[in-house]
Amino acid sequence: MRNSLIAMAFVLLGGGGGDPRRGGALVLAHDGDDDNLTQEAATVPEDGSVTSSKLQIHVPKTLTKPGGYDHREALFGIPPYGGSLAQAMYYAENDACDFNSIDVHAGHPIRAMDESGTMLAWQSPYILMVDRGGCTFVQKVRNAQRIGAAGVIIADDSCLCSAAESCVSDPGEACEEREPIMADDGSGSDISIPSFLMFKQDADRVKAEVMANHPVRIEMTWSLPNPDDRVEYELWTTPTDAISEDFLRDFKEAAIALGSRAYFTPQMYIYDGMLSGCVGEDGENQCYNLCTNDGRYCSTDPDNDLDRGVSGADVVAESLRRMCIWGHYGESDGVGVPWWDYVNEFMFRCNTEEFFSNKKCVSDAMVHAKVDAGVIDQCMSESGGLEADSVNSLLEGQLQAKDKSGVVILPAMYVNRVSIRGSLELPVVFKAICAGFSAGTTPTVCSTCASCPNQKECIANSYCGSKKMQESVSTTNMVYAMMGLVAFFCCFSYVQHRRYQSQMQAQVKNIIAEYMPLESDQNQNQSTAVSEEDGEFT
Repeated sequence: MRNSLIAMAFVLLGGGGGDPRRGGALVLAHDGDDDNLTQEAATVPEDGSVTSSKLQIHVPKTLTKPGGYDHREALFGIPPYGGSLAQAMYYAENDACDFNSIDVHAGHPIRAMDESGTMLAWQSPYILMVDRGGCTFVQKVRNAQRIGAAGVIIADDSCLCSAAESCVSDPGEACEEREPIMADDGSGSDISIPSFLMFKQDADRVKAEVMANHPVRIEMTWSLPNPDDRVEYELWTTPTDAISEDFLRDFKEAAIALGSRAYFTPQMYIYDGMLSGCVGEDGENQCYNLCTNDGRYCSTDPDNDLDRGVSGADVVAESLRRMCIWGHYGESDGVGVPWWDYVNEFMFRCNTEEFFSNKKCVSDAMVHAKVDAGVIDQCMSESGGLEADSVNSLLEGQLQAKDKSGVVILPAMYVNRVSIRGSLELPVVFKAICAGFSAGTTPTVCSTCASCPNQKECIANSYCGSKKMQESVSTTNMVYAMMGLVAFFCCFSYVQHRRYQSQMQAQVKNIIAEYMPLESDQNQNQSTAVSEEDGEFT
């Protein structure tokens, strides 16, 4: 009986349905050999917090559509938030499921031939259109990335049922009630290029254009809501999520540098045990040690072993502790330096099976983070505690926030309530935050470091580049210095030349002054001699 209850708890909480490192929250269904992945557990957020992207065609003008084309954006890859990708498009006439079958010298539009009579390859950078079907979206985009595509448009092969007669599905394909979600199949972490799914009625027009050998230029654009001069960002994770550890270690300096211009909210992902069936009719906890408060608040077992190691209840307790630390040390300013310090101290000292729930280790982490343990214990108790069948106000609030956000996969980062795709790394998140400021309000740290190759070092040093580079003389400064030296020597030479001329003139004048009296005496003597001679002849 006990084993069956544990098994039921695992199914209800997602412990066995998906990657444990991702929280087991994503349930995917595969419909055979097609790539129609549906996200059964997904819900549309009430606040509409979805990535804002746009798909538009600029060439030919006849395909330009006001407001852009309807599409679905992949939940993998790294979009250039705040930027766009506008390139020539090639149609592969291939589903891109087999890497070796993709011929870069084929497809449409037709290009010129090289000397060997082979059609020229697709000219990078380009956006590649491939047909849907045959394999997962991730596999298609990965293969396209390997051959050099900068972005991918997947052309749907079935119509929406709502399109009625305006769209005709491919033979053997039935209409769909809704477009599929371009979900990650669990292996998409290596994909860095963006991709969209284009609805069939639109994709057919684009394919017809390129197959008529007409050039098509398509643009993929991403933006973030930027209502004011302060960006709000939040991270959904759990204390046992290994994927978010590097981010939690690295982003503290960025949070400090952004200061009051960005407001951070850490969110702890827990499950509603009552909805998951963990609270029996008699009020007894049906999910063993996965839950606290007699089954009300639960978390997956991080090591998938209910009989040893860290339990789900331990994860809930640590989640509540971090919520209290944030409430007392970070909620007021949105930076929360002690919260970052505690999380890092905990990961360094206590993130093992032996010490995860060890009170002495937790207390030691708080001391090193300058967190008052007494205040935090009081917060955890006053919110409702973790014992008996009682409601905990903080954990209830977290459940409500989870439902409102619609988050189903961990870790998840939101900037201005928009889900950020791609890996959870400092450069990705920092660029997204910097793209969320309204025009003219971007803080200095963003303008200095957002485009810097080493953003972490730039944020720490307040300048882009290494210390050695900063201390060395740049090429521009060297040129200016040389120009200054040349100008100085030119002026100095001119002054010296003028001085030399002046001295020469003075010397000449002195010589002339000395010579003139002699010449005058000689002329006088000559005049006297003539007079005497004249006297003798007369």
